[in-house]
Amino acid sequence: MKKFLALVMAASMAFSLVACGGASASSAASTAEGASTEATAEAAGSGKTDVAFVTDVGNIDDQSFNQYTWQGVQDFCSANGLSANYYRPTEDSDAARLEQMDNAVNDGAKAIVVAGYLFGTSIAEAQAKYPDVQFLALDVATTDLSADGSVQPASNTALITYKEEQAGYLAGYAAVYDGYKELGFLGGMAVPAVIRYGYGFVQGADAAAKELGVTDVNIKYWYSGGFAATDEVKNKMDGWYSEGTEVVFACGGPVCQSCDAAAQANGGKMIGVDVDQSGQFDTVITSAMKALANSVNVALTDAMNNGWKFTEAYAAKQTVLGAAENCVGLPMETSKFTNFTQEQYDKLYQEIVDGTLVVDDSFDTAVTPAVTNVNVDYQG
Repeated sequence: MKKFLALVMAASMAFSLVACGGASASSAASTAEGASTEATAEAAGSGKTDVAFVTDVGNIDDQSFNQYTWQGVQDFCSANGLSANYYRPTEDSDAARLEQMDNAVNDGAKAIVVAGYLFGTSIAEAQAKYPDVQFLALDVATTDLSADGSVQPASNTALITYKEEQAGYLAGYAAVYDGYKELGFLGGMAVPAVIRYGYGFVQGADAAAKELGVTDVNIKYWYSGGFAATDEVKNKMDGWYSEGTEVVFACGGPVCQSCDAAAQANGGKMIGVDVDQSGQFDTVITSAMKALANSVNVALTDAMNNGWKFTEAYAAKQTVLGAAENCVGLPMETSKFTNFTQEQYDKLYQEIVDGTLVVDDSFDTAVTPAVTNVNVDYQG
């Protein structure tokens, strides 16, 4: 657990914000051996690429998946004397994502890293098109590769997903133990990762309530239907906070911006997601995190040490990482708890690692977690 904290804190502190700088079809930020982590924008094809990162719809300064995955690529390449470039699609489409993979291969990439389920279809095509290039896809499941399940990850593809339910559990448990009784879960789209976060959050809150012997913990639970920050989401959160909700677990990319705006307006608090968002939003008391940079390093090291081919530990399959692999957790060093302690967190974390505590990993909206001490209002 302390290794996890060290990894995520090092990544968040080392990364300096960078701008796209008006880059066009392919944006490349080079970090040759000994170079600064502050990226410099370059045009596609302007230099050699060993490892490429193709961004999601955002940019590498999004303080979320793009930023921390890119940081992992930079760290790995800097440590191994390799060059790293990032490529930003011109639009949100499979064709645009594949175009940037084409550009990366043309620049000599041995490995291409992507993050987010939107890459499923383009990875399915790219892995067949470029059998000698290794594809590392974070937060992409086998079921994302094709709608009918007919496409499987090839030997040059490693899919990594996470045990979000464990991170959600830790956040829910900590919030209730810290004294919050009016909670909310704001999910974006009801996709498996978001659902697991939410269901883990409910389970953790219920476990803490049970230990404390309280039955008056309430959770409002809602999927906004998208990941964008909208007036609808802000208005919904305004309603929650004004009705007494103290802290909302905002799980779904930019929707957290709407939640933060409502929290600020109403004196509420928020729980961040995926990365440590305490530096982005003053309302954040903690974040349910994934160690993205660590995942990149572990998987790419596996490929590099095997002649740029994934070993059977990662090749042609979906690997699910959690607490046991130091890949989910809370950033206790930046969390704003008043009652929940590091000692309590360490004990709880270790119980998840050794299997004493098993968190239900369901992601079916029709099957909700069984609870005894919390009241959950699942809203349409």
